[in-house]
Amino acid sequence: MSMKRLPEAGRPAGVARRDARIDRAPRHPSLTLATCILASSLALVDGSVVNVGLVALARDLGGGSAGLQWVINGYLLPLTALLLFGGALGDRIGRRRTLLLGVGLFALASVACGLAPYLSILVLARMAQGIGAALLLPNSLAILSDTFSGEARGRAVGIWSAAGAATAAIGPVVGGWLIDWIGWRAIFLINIPLAVGAVLLALLYVRKDRAVDDAHLDYGGALLATLGLGAMTWGLIDASGERGLTLQALALLVAGAALLIGFLIWEKRLGDQAMMPLALFGTRSFAGLTLLTFLLYGALGGILVLLPFVLIEACGYSSTAAGAALLPLPLIIALGSPALGGLAGRLGPRPLLIAGPIIVGAGFLLLLRVGDATSYWSSVLPGLVVAAFGMACAVAPLTTAVLGSVDDRHSGSASGFNSAVARAGGLVATGLMGGIFAARGPALHEAYAVAVVIIAAASLLAGAGGVMVTKRIG
Repeated sequence: MSMKRLPEAGRPAGVARRDARIDRAPRHPSLTLATCILASSLALVDGSVVNVGLVALARDLGGGSAGLQWVINGYLLPLTALLLFGGALGDRIGRRRTLLLGVGLFALASVACGLAPYLSILVLARMAQGIGAALLLPNSLAILSDTFSGEARGRAVGIWSAAGAATAAIGPVVGGWLIDWIGWRAIFLINIPLAVGAVLLALLYVRKDRAVDDAHLDYGGALLATLGLGAMTWGLIDASGERGLTLQALALLVAGAALLIGFLIWEKRLGDQAMMPLALFGTRSFAGLTLLTFLLYGALGGILVLLPFVLIEACGYSSTAAGAALLPLPLIIALGSPALGGLAGRLGPRPLLIAGPIIVGAGFLLLLRVGDATSYWSSVLPGLVVAAFGMACAVAPLTTAVLGSVDDRHSGSASGFNSAVARAGGLVATGLMGGIFAARGPALHEAYAVAVVIIAAASLLAGAGGVMVTKRIG
């Protein structure tokens, strides 16, 4: 996301600056990068694995379409709402410490998911996973920002994005195999060795850091954001179900909107001590990147939930086959992101941020050919390849723009905001899919086609956000 650099003179009185972080040059930059990759992979692989397990979960635990939505959104909700808080917490108490806290919580919650006897317990454990991910994700990026600069930062972010995509590629295949041969519970337990490795690497190779300033933590903002997003998500799930827009759904949507407005008022009152300082919102580029991130990642999140479900439910794929079907998307992103991240560091991200979403939209439109009797090679693969190339154009340049547009004191909050907007897009997309999860037969194909057109349109509109980005940003 684009954030206007805050001048030193603009800091409110009483907010003491303590930029005395340890020397920027790390002793083990490659191992620091490896730590950030392994930690963030926990959050990234978990979402992709669960997407191929929805049918198995429904068969074992029940819960209907609303229950399946909450298995996804139970994770996305606290992740979205608390990413800003997680970034701010790292700015206040140290980024390595917050990263370790997030990884530990995520690991414990993964065990609880694997042992959950009821759907309600699983959703609660997924919420705990989301809290852990909200702590580790923005701080893994902020640690990269502290460790690298200039073109090296662009390359590091590109490698980080590529590794995350590669992990997401392996996740559905391994997860699908585990579901078919062991059971869905095993897909949560694969997080444990990743978490152990991330903790060991962080303790050994990520340097200790200190708080950047002494400002208090914004608990009020975190509470308002969580309650507001929770009410909005619940309202969307209720409205997309069989009963449509009921009075209850409308009341939840209105309450959610009111709470989010209250969140903005609260943040304005706190000024630069807020977890989302509104002073960061003063540029045209920021508005464009916010629009781009929300629409593009909302579209991507929607297709990653929708396509595996349709392949399994309507096309007869096994969980393993559905996971393998998605491989081209993350693999191409993984191969293209390092080079494109470095290119964005040299030339600026604007051209790639305009072209990338348009290419993604074209790829998603090709997925309209998916049906009962169509071949994977002619109906699924071409669309995924085109969409993957477009995402590779956008992912690393977007993240590079975020980290290059704010001062060191706000890099945690900035990366947290960027991730929060991306996850909010996926949260809204999933919340609108209740009718698709409930449909079967011809009705499922019709609902799928409508959803794909909407998803492709959102991607194309995201390109307009890239147009708003100034040439010098990042």
